[in-house]
Amino acid sequence: MDKRIYLCLAHMSGKEQDFIREAFDTNWVVPLGPNVNAFEEDLKHFVGQNKEVVALSAGTAAIHLGLIQLGVGTGDEVICQSFTFCASANPVAYQGATPVFIDSEEDTWNMDPALLEEAIKDRITKTGKKPKAILPVHLYGMPARIDEICAIASKYDIPVLEDAAEALGSEFKGQKCGTFGTFGVLSFNGNKMITTSGGGALIVPDEAAKKQTMFYATQAREPFPHYQHEKIGYNYRMSNICAGIGRGQMTVLEDHIAHHRHVHNLYAKAFEGVEGITLKSNPDDRFNANYWLSTILIDPEKTGTNYDEVRVQLDAKGIETRPLWKPMHLQPVYANNPRYVNGVSERLFNMGLCIPAGPWVTDEDVAYIVEQIKACLRK
Repeated sequence: MDKRIYLCLAHMSGKEQDFIREAFDTNWVVPLGPNVNAFEEDLKHFVGQNKEVVALSAGTAAIHLGLIQLGVGTGDEVICQSFTFCASANPVAYQGATPVFIDSEEDTWNMDPALLEEAIKDRITKTGKKPKAILPVHLYGMPARIDEICAIASKYDIPVLEDAAEALGSEFKGQKCGTFGTFGVLSFNGNKMITTSGGGALIVPDEAAKKQTMFYATQAREPFPHYQHEKIGYNYRMSNICAGIGRGQMTVLEDHIAHHRHVHNLYAKAFEGVEGITLKSNPDDRFNANYWLSTILIDPEKTGTNYDEVRVQLDAKGIETRPLWKPMHLQPVYANNPRYVNGVSERLFNMGLCIPAGPWVTDEDVAYIVEQIKACLRK
């Protein structure tokens, strides 16, 4: 195949340029303006649940501002999912707090509710105080067992900051991911379901929380004619240019989600009955993943190969793949952090690959990818 097949390449609607041109024509090229307001309204309408949304420079910024508003500071502990990208946990460290890592369960690959409760009890015993927040992730767009996580959080009166950076459009029991916790996080990085080049958003409970988020995102400037600062703030607002891209992307969001689910279904049919290859799918009908990335597990004993050999061979054939996230509790930077593990995420990391699923991936591409994966199998 002549072209290279990428995991999830950005796909423009064609309308982005109109909103960007409007920003230039009206000289709104700063981190506020009509596109920012309109993009936030579009997102608010999309996620529902009477939430408000603040557009920011990155999903990482959204997590950081959520932690600040939950009062996370030096000496605190925050319960974090181990099986995820580092941006889920790093903002906890920004605040001088300690991430406490929780392993995954098999159904969704996300935070294990049983380990979560065990960890909360143990941290209270060991430190004399409960964790300040719980930060679950909807990994690769697969909803976590968020009802159980929120029930445990409620039992111990600990707020939930929900990382839905990879899960725009995913649902649990018909409710959009990112709307279950006190705060929810979205990402519009270049390879996400929609992109604003770089960017993210914080889903907040009400208008007061929206104003507070915007305050911290604009250097915490107080309402004086001069520049007055009584708290530490950040330069985290999304620019009007990037928001223009986002407005154009919102017009194709539903199409993108449908395409990712279509590609996943093609993989599901193609891998049916293939010994040693397991495609990650919704555990039951409560879960409705967006399948941001399709993911497979490769059993070395049943296939005679392993995920890294397959990755290298596919790369030579023009197919981009990626190993699953290396769990945070195995990362050198967090070597000394508390962790509650069961071996699930480490096993997944040693078996799994993300395979192409983006809007540019065609049915023919899927057939080619499957053919090349099958060609790697020695048994």
